[in-house]
Amino acid sequence: MEDLSLHILDIVENSIRALAKRIEIRIEENIEKDWLTVEIEDNGQGMDEETIKKALDPFFTTKTTGRVGLGLPLLHQAARETGGKLEISSEVGKKTRVRATFRYSHPDRKPLGNIKETLLILAAGYPEVDFVYEHKRKDTTYRWGTKKIKDKKDDRSNH
Repeated sequence: MEDLSLHILDIVENSIRALAKRIEIRIEENIEKDWLTVEIEDNGQGMDEETIKKALDPFFTTKTTGRVGLGLPLLHQAARETGGKLEISSEVGKKTRVRATFRYSHPDRKPLGNIKETLLILAAGYPEVDFVYEHKRKDTTYRWGTKKIKDKKDDRSNH
């Protein structure tokens, strides 16, 4: 994958297949400490310890049809190539959190890419899911979410 926004899209689609109805995407650029963190957390089905261990195997998938699951292994590789890492934590029936860290200044770190387009694709393609996006850089935090947009739309349609 050419950029991190495509990795995010792939991991979020995993969350949707796991029946998540709320997905939070957090990005933190910590230039002073030379780290970029991408975190995706959902309220889907979650994974047990055995599934978490298998999740980084490129030939493992929980899908019944289609291609194998390369999203997590590719994100793991992209993080490791920069001196970073990938962490997965999950509670069965409750949530999953995927956290990838990248050395910010590393020449092999992929660019963030078009995160705006990725968010629009997700919001338009999965209107039943509430998305929250948070991006921190220095002293600035940008937040965006679909819930308020949906609430306003519902208010307008009820009048």
